[in-house]
Amino acid sequence: MHAIPVIIDCDPGHDDAFALWLALGSDALDVRAVTAVGGNVDLAHTANNARVVLSVAGVSDIPVAAGAAGPLARVLETAEGIHGANGLGGPAVLPEPTFALEERDAQTLFADVLTAAEEPVAIIATGPITNVAILLRDRPDLHERIREIVWMGGSTERGNYTPYAEFNSWVDPEAVDIVVRSGIRFTMVGLNITHQALLTPAVRERIVAIGNETARFSDELMEFFCRTNDEMFGMPDGPLHDPVAVAVLAAPETVTSRHVRMDVELVGTETRGVTSVDLHGVTGREPNVHVAMDLDVDAFWDAVVAAVSRLA
Repeated sequence: MHAIPVIIDCDPGHDDAFALWLALGSDALDVRAVTAVGGNVDLAHTANNARVVLSVAGVSDIPVAAGAAGPLARVLETAEGIHGANGLGGPAVLPEPTFALEERDAQTLFADVLTAAEEPVAIIATGPITNVAILLRDRPDLHERIREIVWMGGSTERGNYTPYAEFNSWVDPEAVDIVVRSGIRFTMVGLNITHQALLTPAVRERIVAIGNETARFSDELMEFFCRTNDEMFGMPDGPLHDPVAVAVLAAPETVTSRHVRMDVELVGTETRGVTSVDLHGVTGREPNVHVAMDLDVDAFWDAVVAAVSRLA
């Protein structure tokens, strides 16, 4: 199997941790770099957490760089209520990363990886998509080096940060708009599908039973994440959003998508960040986005368990 070269852009975050582990443990993906963005928590924490997550998994040879501290045109608001003050709530003390943060910033790392690659590279974004938007805005010469972009964000239905807007989209809708308008193949993985990926007690038991260091570390993360989702949303089985975006490329048989029209709301007082997904073609506008709709839940968790099993 030919592995797809990918860059993971993230804001860890409990579900980002599992997204990274799924990507690292997948035979279908070749992770070339990780970039961090301000989102679930501030950039200092997300850049540290990305290195913690890789280090726990026994990975120290993939470069991690810090990117945008906040959205393009707004002030960053974070999600400590779900993820805790440091973004990886649960463990009493996070382990120290085993490798240093890159001196290069995210944009330099993006450019270096894209230009050095022997083929176009996919980008999987699991936080506010600010870093990717800056890349597309400032380096049009690199567009052809990008195979596709997959993003966890948005929804075909209701939101989770406001009644209508999902968090990643709400944080930086201007960035979403830039990426959608770029013409590069774009897949939106929204709440409508990620709410199918629930951390049930049975799933948690499967992951913990793997018995390696990654699984042991994940136990406290899952406990915290499920508790905060229960407290905030009445969802005791926390929805593990971000790995579903990775599954689009790592386990494509698990995700069904539709090619439809999607536009993002930039100015609404009650609807900022809403992803307006035209599932029925009522606008008559040309389809511009692939929207993930259905998840083979059992096969998805099989892929996650298999990936975590391959890590340290």
